[in-house]
Amino acid sequence: MDTSTILLLISLTVCASFVQRVSGFGFGVFIMTMLPHIMPSYGEATTLSGLLAGAQSLFIAIKMRKYISWKRLLPILITFIIISYVSIQFVSSVDDKLLKHILGVTLIIASIYFLFISKRIHVKPTLPIQISMGTISGMMGGFCAMQGPPAVLYFIQSEKTKEEYIGISQAYFVIGNIMMTIFRAKAGFLTPAVGWAWCYAICAVFVGTWIGGKVFDKMPISILRMVIYIYMAISGIIALMA
Repeated sequence: MDTSTILLLISLTVCASFVQRVSGFGFGVFIMTMLPHIMPSYGEATTLSGLLAGAQSLFIAIKMRKYISWKRLLPILITFIIISYVSIQFVSSVDDKLLKHILGVTLIIASIYFLFISKRIHVKPTLPIQISMGTISGMMGGFCAMQGPPAVLYFIQSEKTKEEYIGISQAYFVIGNIMMTIFRAKAGFLTPAVGWAWCYAICAVFVGTWIGGKVFDKMPISILRMVIYIYMAISGIIALMA
């Protein structure tokens, strides 16, 4: 990586960590709008995203561990792990351009969902819902490194307090990202380029987390989310045109 690419990577990581800290999710959604364009391959981009997101979630999950309900977590988590494994195997056999188009469609659909639909949907924490959300999350995680939206939709309904929501969601993300990293390593996506990029960006994770914590109580989250979702839609259109 040249200096300008490293600076872009660091900036993206700070912003993605900020988004994750403020919203409880969104690291992969934000960073994957640009990461496939600066990493050698799409598979390496998803691997780097997972490693960086996992590092941030690990810190928060440990801090909030007493609020985690494993009974409500395990069904969706196990489903996610199985489906993400299958999806990652598919990634290794598909052209990068097609995967970027899939990413573009996913970004556009996700942005439309969060802008216009999400507030109207209420999900009950039943086993069929857990399996359904885990399946969708596994596909989005395996293909696009953005497993957050379906899981968050479930967790925000299943947990009674914000502490429980943060604890269970971050435990889900850290375990899921660890498993996907193992799957991607077996598929050949954990390369020296990913390792170097992780070294460049890891400190930016903690910077973005710190900034997000400072502004959380001051910035209207509705405005921040609106900007993020519009950015997602524009990035999705760009990905489709690439």
